[in-house]
Amino acid sequence: MNRVVSYSTGLLLAMMLTITAFSLVLTRAIAASTAIIAVILVLAMIQLAVQLLFFLHLGQGEDSKWNAAQFCFTFGAVIVVVLASVWIMTHLNYNMTPEQVQQYINDQSTF
Repeated sequence: MNRVVSYSTGLLLAMMLTITAFSLVLTRAIAASTAIIAVILVLAMIQLAVQLLFFLHLGQGEDSKWNAAQFCFTFGAVIVVVLASVWIMTHLNYNMTPEQVQQYINDQSTF
């Protein structure tokens, strides 16, 4: 595929996906907040695939299998770090009541 055609197609698809997500939020086309978040996440994943295929040319060339494997490993590692961070923050928020925070502050000021 010609590079100019690839970049032009990728640009048009990326712009369409961005405008679609923006218009959904701006017009409040979907009433439920969880549904709009799910739709935007799906559009973001499609946008990621478009950018990987059309701009980074992942999956094209002689090293395509190794490049795809490296990307999948990196993406998996990032997902693990993000999910672990969210789990840790949620766990700390659940376990740190205002009384516990005040007790911790009082204990620290006695030194």
